[in-house]
Amino acid sequence: MNSRNRIALNSIVYKEINRFMRIWVQTLVPPAITMTLYFIIFGSLIGSRVGKMGGYDYMEFIVPGLIMMSVITNSYSNVASSFFSAKFQRFIEEMLVAPIPNSIIIWGFVAGGMARGLLVGAIVTVVSFFFAHIQIQHPLVVVVTVLLTSLLFSLGGLLNAIFAKSFDDISIVPTFILTPLTYLGGVFYSISLLPGFWQGLSHINPILYMVNAFRYGFLGTADIALWQAFTVLTVMIVAMYGLALYLIKNGVGLRH
Repeated sequence: MNSRNRIALNSIVYKEINRFMRIWVQTLVPPAITMTLYFIIFGSLIGSRVGKMGGYDYMEFIVPGLIMMSVITNSYSNVASSFFSAKFQRFIEEMLVAPIPNSIIIWGFVAGGMARGLLVGAIVTVVSFFFAHIQIQHPLVVVVTVLLTSLLFSLGGLLNAIFAKSFDDISIVPTFILTPLTYLGGVFYSISLLPGFWQGLSHINPILYMVNAFRYGFLGTADIALWQAFTVLTVMIVAMYGLALYLIKNGVGLRH
């Protein structure tokens, strides 16, 4: 990477991180409060009646899923709102005519989304220490899974923003697709509890693979094989990055 592109990338990443850090009360605190309520209600109150799940205390079982849920939603929403704001305020056009590759623009926005997702995930992890005895069996699996997941959903937020025509459009996908898939992705239960048909149907939910890979890193056990999870993540990242690059190169959703 030449110095011009490096400066451009650093500038976009700095702008993105500075954007959500300036309003940290709105971007970092609410996820921590929401997840604390999940830990209290689902972990302490309901979890004490559920007992064991997959051979572990229910609180211990849901912690990886809740951390992953916070990473997914924050990576996605950060890029979706930031890139659409760039479209809405028309400064994305200045970036597109600047002598920097489209890939630099993509990585700049994606890095900002990953930074917010990972930071919120770290905050939720710290909060979880107050409610559960957390042990990480495979630290490398945890790090790789959370990095790939935040990258994937940052790209998802970027695609959402490219196609969105109004601020309402960037809330449709999280509301009607992302949230249901997250709740049905094995955050609160093991798919081994489901009847055969629903177990099979669950395998078309990509979030199931991410949650289980992350849970394997914490607990050393999961419903999905690790190689399957990383294959799904890698294929989706390559496909979404390629699509984002094609759309920006051809000005889809960006030219008026």
